[in-house]
Amino acid sequence: MATQFDITYVFDFLPKLLNYIPISLFIVACSMGLGIVIGFLIALPRLYQIPVLQRLSQIYVSFFRGTPILIQLFLIYYGLPEMLKSIHVDVSKAPVLTFVILTFALHSGAYISEVIRAAVKAVDRGQVEAAYSVGMTGYQAFTRIIMPQALAISLPNFTNLLIANLKDTSLAFSLGAMELMGKAQTLGSATQHFMETYISLSIIYFIICFGLEKLFMYVEKRLLQHEQPLVTEARQPLSRRWFKGIPSTQPDKGGFQA
Repeated sequence: MATQFDITYVFDFLPKLLNYIPISLFIVACSMGLGIVIGFLIALPRLYQIPVLQRLSQIYVSFFRGTPILIQLFLIYYGLPEMLKSIHVDVSKAPVLTFVILTFALHSGAYISEVIRAAVKAVDRGQVEAAYSVGMTGYQAFTRIIMPQALAISLPNFTNLLIANLKDTSLAFSLGAMELMGKAQTLGSATQHFMETYISLSIIYFIICFGLEKLFMYVEKRLLQHEQPLVTEARQPLSRRWFKGIPSTQPDKGGFQA
């Protein structure tokens, strides 16, 4: 039986949902941390064109980018324990969050690998050759020349991925994980005020995502504070002057056009 909308429930549900924010943030932090490691390892074979590993990396990226994350959650939660049983490893009693974090890490790793690959390729090749000409090794050129610039280039895409990952954690409740969405479903079922519950949940997600966006915009600004524009503002196209402050995703000669 439908219940009448009551705005007071929105404010009643907010403090109850706030207690579950750390769980959602924990999922995001762990999965993104592992995802960065996975993404870096997946990107290397494609950057250096290692024959067999390059093909395996392409298959990995295609699978995790080409299938819904909800299906990936079910495959890993139900399929991984069955696969490990064949080698006599029992993970059936592992916490649900373990499978959730693993799934999101593998999923994020595929996207992060593409972000890393695109950012590294965006760094001007001439700077790498200049590093070799002054006696730098490949490792030194990568860590001192390529990576600092690639980090700044990739930050906007990484921020978008982080925020998308946070919103996708709402799917974890489908496995029984008691995070923000799981608690919202419980409150809605107990009170039959689902609309109020979802409004409260939307407010929380919006505030968190807005805060993360502003934080990373500040970090990006700090990273780019020493970059010099290649043309003056007066000589820029009008469309670019309107969007001043948005960094170019295709830097020319290693710089940024403000």
